[in-house]
Amino acid sequence: MQYRATSLTGVMILTPTNFSDHRGQFRECFRQDEFEQHCGHYPLVQDNLSRSVGGALRGLHYQRNRPQGKLIQVISGTIFDVAVDIRPASPTYGQWLAYQLNAELGELIWIPPGFAHGFYVLSDSASVFYRCSDYYHSDDEAVIRWDCPNLAIKWPLSEQKPLLLSDKDRLAPCFAGYSSRYSSK
Repeated sequence: MQYRATSLTGVMILTPTNFSDHRGQFRECFRQDEFEQHCGHYPLVQDNLSRSVGGALRGLHYQRNRPQGKLIQVISGTIFDVAVDIRPASPTYGQWLAYQLNAELGELIWIPPGFAHGFYVLSDSASVFYRCSDYYHSDDEAVIRWDCPNLAIKWPLSEQKPLLLSDKDRLAPCFAGYSSRYSSK
């Protein structure tokens, strides 16, 4: 596994080694010891699987008082994955990073606690598997509007696929002034 730092402090791209032969392919996707060496000590306590149709946009989600780190991998399809640094004391506070993840390459992205996260499905459908560093708490969840002009995220929306949003994501507040609603741990 190769680990590559990004422009946002703590966000890492993980590239697994694929082993192929006449039987098919094998890929090691996670090792706690290597992960801790490159990303820090974050016990991963909850696994989630999200299945979405093309044009679906989920996010930008975070938890206020129990922030989750997320190790994200696409099992099928392709997504445009976005992380927004919402740590008020961070040198990259308010900045975002986007990375295209697909099942073919098998890359993963580690987004540490203190980031809002979302993704847009580029393929006809996508299955996204992610491991979290804290449990999901519905009463602690918050959302930043996906198209907030203060962030100006350049989502690669398709004219061929209608944009699909939940009401929660569509009605989310913008990034400005949100910091008082986030408690960094």
